[in-house]
Amino acid sequence: MLKEKAKRNKVVVAMSGGVDSSVAAALLKGAGVNVIGVFMKFWTPLGDKTEGKWNRCCSPESEIRARKVAKILDIPFYVFNFEKEFKKRIVDYFLKENKKGLTPNPCVICNKEIKFGLLLEKALKLDADFIATGHYARLVKDNLRHIKLMEAKDKNKDQSYFLWKLNQEQLKRILFPIGDYTRVEVEKLAKKFKLPFKGVKKSQEICFIPKTVEDFLKRYLKPKPGPICSMSDIEQIIGRHQGLWFYTIGQRKGIGLPGGPYYVLDKDLKRNLLIVTKKEKDLYKKELTARNVNWISGKKPRLPLKVMVKIRYRHKAVAAIIYPLYKIIFDKPQRAVTPGQSAVFYRGREVVGGGVIC
Repeated sequence: MLKEKAKRNKVVVAMSGGVDSSVAAALLKGAGVNVIGVFMKFWTPLGDKTEGKWNRCCSPESEIRARKVAKILDIPFYVFNFEKEFKKRIVDYFLKENKKGLTPNPCVICNKEIKFGLLLEKALKLDADFIATGHYARLVKDNLRHIKLMEAKDKNKDQSYFLWKLNQEQLKRILFPIGDYTRVEVEKLAKKFKLPFKGVKKSQEICFIPKTVEDFLKRYLKPKPGPICSMSDIEQIIGRHQGLWFYTIGQRKGIGLPGGPYYVLDKDLKRNLLIVTKKEKDLYKKELTARNVNWISGKKPRLPLKVMVKIRYRHKAVAAIIYPLYKIIFDKPQRAVTPGQSAVFYRGREVVGGGVIC
């Protein structure tokens, strides 16, 4: 599908300065495509620029590497400043959801709103036909000419989980050049193309958070102390928390209670109550309800529907049935079903849709 789409078109490649996006650009250039490199500048916490703690996706070092790759490949290179949009659509969303006691996934929203939203809009204004990224995912067309979102060849690097919010209009303008390669193969290609990546590591953390999520939230959300109670006796206060947004379901460390270990089991926002348990088995649940559900095909399937579901990125997909009102029942109970995270639906290696866990 990549060759079919790209062979006669202008393609804007999102170049982060990393190995994956650089090899994606090199593969397209090698295929004879008219390639334009674009580096996106995102928001960095106030003050961190002077401290050298830049957004990992768009540090000065990353821009220098991206420019160097563009020069090696002999392609045009532009910088798009999306700082304001990123702050409003991604960072503010992240803080707002955390303040509700949820654990959001900002990368999912960034893919929808920025990388395959705002960037695509800008690319089309440059008369580009497609945008391409270094995501590990694949696209194929079915008999009805619908585009299917598929897992990458490299299951360990697969990023299809973060792309469930995309729609057909976006997918028909997207290329994933490295989706049919493993990370090892991509690194070999980087050497073959003589790209400057010796010792450069790929970051897995949230790009705009310099240290830890807890540190970031403490910087932007005020403490709101409240009681901690055990599931075994909800009326007995056994400690104090600093604010519900500083904790996530399944968390064990940092609760600060003697006689543990304790696990975060639930949050009661109305009473500002953190509920914990000593029994890890209490974290296992057989069902969840999803909201803001998106179907990649654009058409809601007939429910009930048997699927495989991932409830977090590194979670193994497990068998479940989706019922009307998006109630999802697992074949086996799952640990730490976390409100705010994404539940992504798979059928084989195809991503059919997803939703946000209520």
